[in-house]
Amino acid sequence: MWSIPPFVSGLITVPSSVRKGLVSRSPVSTGPAGAAQLRQRNPQNLSDLAYEKLEALLINCELRPGRFLAMHELQALTGYGRTPVHQAVSRLAADTLMIVTPRHGIRIAPINLGRERVLLRLRRDVERFVIQLATERSGASERNQMLHLKRQLLELGPDTQIGQFNVIDRRIDQLFLAAANEPFVESTLRPLHTIFRRIGWIYHMQAAHSAPLQRSVDGHVAVLDAVASGDVPAAMAASDRLMDFMESMFDVLEHEVAPSLLDCSLEAPDDTFHSGPAWHPAAQPA
Repeated sequence: MWSIPPFVSGLITVPSSVRKGLVSRSPVSTGPAGAAQLRQRNPQNLSDLAYEKLEALLINCELRPGRFLAMHELQALTGYGRTPVHQAVSRLAADTLMIVTPRHGIRIAPINLGRERVLLRLRRDVERFVIQLATERSGASERNQMLHLKRQLLELGPDTQIGQFNVIDRRIDQLFLAAANEPFVESTLRPLHTIFRRIGWIYHMQAAHSAPLQRSVDGHVAVLDAVASGDVPAAMAASDRLMDFMESMFDVLEHEVAPSLLDCSLEAPDDTFHSGPAWHPAAQPA
């Protein structure tokens, strides 16, 4: 390779077309920050992130059941652009959590307690199948993660909020699906998890006679312990007990929760929505 002498280099004019090709792109840093940058640049990951953000807003009812919104409102709520939000909305519509009507915008699907009781029967059967597979197929690394999540649940104090619990609950669901290693069931069970996580949120935050959150914590600890121990009968029995507890929530919700909490379009013009801290999720722990 030959080099340009210093006294000559200042006399050479580089064409603009060449200079543009020589301009380097902004480097991506290494480590966690670099990984985050790469995720942000991937359109598919942006869609996933928008989906997760909207899912969280649905679960804590910041996106109230029955509410109508425009796409730009969802973009503002999530902080993502039109394409990833549109893709996320399409997925949530397929999950029956949103209703998309041409020329009328997007509606958060109202909660139908009768329908969701029926869906709980489906979840019970699919959940038992996944729990059985996860118990039989989980490896040492996955069992280690289960025991770590169990410790996190045991460390929750009496003042734990449902938002804190839901973060761990979501990780548990994801871990069981990964350990089961059967992608076919994920598309069925994932939206069911969202639907019933929202039911649990309303139950614990809005029902006057709800059971303590500790009951949910104890139920999940029992499932984690049995799956990590490789005890299939105990794991399936613990899963059934959790589904029994979930079913008991419906009796309370049917008697104690105002219909407008399940479909805000049922509010009379002069009604005041329950404006307690439960309906300001931003104030709840992430």
